[in-house]
Amino acid sequence: MKITYDPESDTLTVILKDAAVAESDEEKPGVILDFDKQGDIVSFEILDASRRVTDPRKVEVTPVA
Repeated sequence: MKITYDPESDTLTVILKDAAVAESDEEKPGVILDFDKQGDIVSFEILDASRRVTDPRKVEVTPVA
């Protein structure tokens, strides 16, 4: 998994797996889901991230016990 934040476009991108994007859909305003040719989600983008995320430049991973 790869997470990037682009401050110029204020976009937070989460890439779940390395696969070609076959289709994108703005599921909710400001949230774009990317799907592969099998229909599986491969990534998602959050537009205007600084308004929607507490701190888009900080990523915290919490392991499940």
